[in-house]
Amino acid sequence: MVKVDDAVIARWETHGSRFEVLVDPLAVQMIKDGKEIDLADKLALDQVFKDAKKGDKVSEEHLEKTFHTRDLVTIAREIIQKGEVQVTTEQRHQLQEAKRRQIVATIARNAMNPQTGAPHPAARIEAAMTEVKYHVDPFRSVDVQVQEVLAKLRPILPIRFDVVRVQIKVPAQHYPRVIGDIKAIGKPSEERWLSDGSYSAVLEIPAGVQTELYEKLNARTKGAAETVLLK
Repeated sequence: MVKVDDAVIARWETHGSRFEVLVDPLAVQMIKDGKEIDLADKLALDQVFKDAKKGDKVSEEHLEKTFHTRDLVTIAREIIQKGEVQVTTEQRHQLQEAKRRQIVATIARNAMNPQTGAPHPAARIEAAMTEVKYHVDPFRSVDVQVQEVLAKLRPILPIRFDVVRVQIKVPAQHYPRVIGDIKAIGKPSEERWLSDGSYSAVLEIPAGVQTELYEKLNARTKGAAETVLLK
């Protein structure tokens, strides 16, 4: 379980009553992003409070009347989803930075410069976010904030979310070393074995991972892999 000192207070008020739980702040972020996680070990205390700072607990009868269950995990999830989160200034800064990294990584992986066809480095995206003074909300969805960031960046940075197709050719002896990476990065199609024994495929990948693909193929095959960016 998360330590009490590291937890944040998730609070929901309804029908004149207040419900609070002490929870791992990263778990709150994930739930706000719509991810399914097991909250059982993310709560600092197995209790719902009227006022967590004073230690005033909510009776099980009142919980059942409000939530129609006494299951703590179910109740805590609803409080987090519907309520607000109370954090210290330091906690908010830490959570904002973690969410900023997620947003930058998502854009860098999926975006490209439509003028050159090349991906944008993460540092360039982060600098542009600073320039447009985008305020990261630690408890709003990454996907929603990515779209907001893109709208603000387009006037100052040529950027587009895109998928590209790359023709790859790998000598047979290197196939076992690269196939896992290939399928982890993108979606292969038109797979076939050529007359010289080489493996050939067309790989659909997010525009921003072209460099990652080329570097991995070169490393695994010692430069023997061939790639062509298809139009």
